[in-house]
Amino acid sequence: MESGVLNSIPFQIDLEQLAKQLRIKEGSNHLEKLRGLAEQARTAGKPKAAYRMAYIEERTDDQVKVNGIVLSSRVLRVNLDKAHRVFPFVATCGRELEDWSQGITDILEKYWADTIKEMAVRQAVRYLNEFLLDHFQPGKLSRMNPGSLPDWPLSEQKPLFSILGEAVRDIGVHLTDHCLMLPIKSVSGIWFPTEESFESCKLCPREGCPGRRAVYDRELYARKYARVT
Repeated sequence: MESGVLNSIPFQIDLEQLAKQLRIKEGSNHLEKLRGLAEQARTAGKPKAAYRMAYIEERTDDQVKVNGIVLSSRVLRVNLDKAHRVFPFVATCGRELEDWSQGITDILEKYWADTIKEMAVRQAVRYLNEFLLDHFQPGKLSRMNPGSLPDWPLSEQKPLFSILGEAVRDIGVHLTDHCLMLPIKSVSGIWFPTEESFESCKLCPREGCPGRRAVYDRELYARKYARVT
């Protein structure tokens, strides 16, 4: 079962895109401050990712065993129904960028730095996805993340981290007692091959979510994931 660390992920900051996201207009006094902050972040930033290619060893009604570790989720279990191998992962903005941001005292600039760190972790996730597709050639991949749905709560971070082992520590990520990741701008989950794309958002009724990637489908759980009695 192959595992690895990606610690040379390119980090680029599109200043125009960043300014647009932060609603900073051309000619604004804030733009030059943002430019300087972005340059500091680009120099400091070293986003990273850890992954493992693992096989599904056992399935029950609402659990799967991966690399000897049990993951409990009905939705995950159904999503992995036709999968034989999966790719648990953690991606992070990196300890370096986190340490850099801790030195910023201005409230507005702290917000800008958080946005830059989010940009870094998104780039790490995207880079990892492309790496997995190229290196393992699994076909189309979808992913689930602990805490994205009540069905797979944040407490499932612990078994997921157990599957990944030392690789997570190698990228500087650890869990708090409440299963939150540090650095905060980190993402964990499991990539899996699928013919039908999956987004947790389709099962989440939360309104006004800024991170929504798909429309809520109120019938989806009953149609696909409910137990047959």
